[in-house]
Amino acid sequence: YQRRVRGEFMELASLFARKNLYKYNKTFLLNSTSRKRTTLNFKTRKYGTNKIDTVVANADKRKKKGYVVCITSGKGGVGKTTTAASFAYGLASRGFKTCVIDFDIGLRNLDIHLGMERRVVFDFISVIKEECSLKQALIKDKRLPQLHLLAASQTRDKTALKEDGVERVLNELKNQDFDFIVTDSPAGIESGAHQAMYWSDTAILCTNPEMSACRDCDKMLGLISSKSKRAVEGKDPVETLLLITRYNPERVARDDMLSVSDIEELIGIPLLVSASLFFLDHFGGVCASLKVIKQNKNRG
Repeated sequence: YQRRVRGEFMELASLFARKNLYKYNKTFLLNSTSRKRTTLNFKTRKYGTNKIDTVVANADKRKKKGYVVCITSGKGGVGKTTTAASFAYGLASRGFKTCVIDFDIGLRNLDIHLGMERRVVFDFISVIKEECSLKQALIKDKRLPQLHLLAASQTRDKTALKEDGVERVLNELKNQDFDFIVTDSPAGIESGAHQAMYWSDTAILCTNPEMSACRDCDKMLGLISSKSKRAVEGKDPVETLLLITRYNPERVARDDMLSVSDIEELIGIPLLVSASLFFLDHFGGVCASLKVIKQNKNRG
């Protein structure tokens, strides 16, 4: 998905997994109050800790196949689909059999991100309505056989998502020995978003450094803690992690954007990593520029 475009767009999950992510001391962050450059010591300060290993470890600890990771937010346009595609590709590249499901019924985009838009014959709703088998609807990535896509329907609406149907599909995926199931949640808090987060074992909440995005993210966090299947059944809570996208320290220095500490204080969950243009050289690189992200999404 990413390496085919001159290697400019590294898979996000591999970025999380790098063991020496913080081995350099860099002067890169502008302090918004003093307006002076601040040095962060990555050897001692856990600023954007490595969490993919935590997700994998939790799956091993619970000794279950089909560990469900939900990529959600509440607000649209914060990078959920890009994150879901990158995260699923990263898991598959590490040898885990992974299925990524698009829950955005009627407005699917995940197939474009993965370059599979011309290969969609049957979709998620077709499986739920038993119009085809799950095997017929799953699309295997040509470059990475461990990665599979279950695309959303483009012609139906979110009312077609029924809890018993979604549960049946997820159980069937688990029976087919999928290690991880990544669910790409639509924006909002309606049926699609609810079904995506309801079954999750881990939820990665994406947000931009804006008050509206943070507020919607916080709302979704409350729904996960109270209305997920784990919450309803009184089991261990869903693991929740924060992903900040489009973070620009120069704008933070001008007080035009919320800082990382502001966002952490507002939402109050562990920071997964901050994906930023400015962090390219320091975090190993998510993307070279926003233009590259758009180009690669369009090319699949």
